[in-house]
Amino acid sequence: MPSPRLLIGLPLLASPLAVAAWLWLTLLSPWTYERPDHLAPIGEGPHALFVYGTLTHAPVRWLVYGRTGEPTAATLEGYRRTGLDLTPSPGDRVDGLRLTVSADELARLDRYERLGVRYRRVRVTLSDGDDVWVYRRLLSH
Repeated sequence: MPSPRLLIGLPLLASPLAVAAWLWLTLLSPWTYERPDHLAPIGEGPHALFVYGTLTHAPVRWLVYGRTGEPTAATLEGYRRTGLDLTPSPGDRVDGLRLTVSADELARLDRYERLGVRYRRVRVTLSDGDDVWVYRRLLSH
């Protein structure tokens, strides 16, 4: 019969491994996302991107595209954050980060956001006048 320490230790060891496997499968795995054919190809970088959710956290950026980058604080005026999306809202603003990424990194971010499946990538103008990409939820029907 296994010792009580082994019975307690196995779940504690398995939990981080399960989380790591889930993160790899959902964020990086080539088997869980295929870029839809109708999406335009990604042009050469660099690409400017505004992020306002999980991608504001350095460890998430590192997991998704392999580095934390050098983000700068940014503000998107005329929108408010509604759950996982942005909603046009005159007079409101969303604070986030401006990232500069390569075409390959943008492709990894598209995979993370499930471009064409869960999100679309659109151009917006930040309060400083810079045009950037931002991910917006696809409307469900």
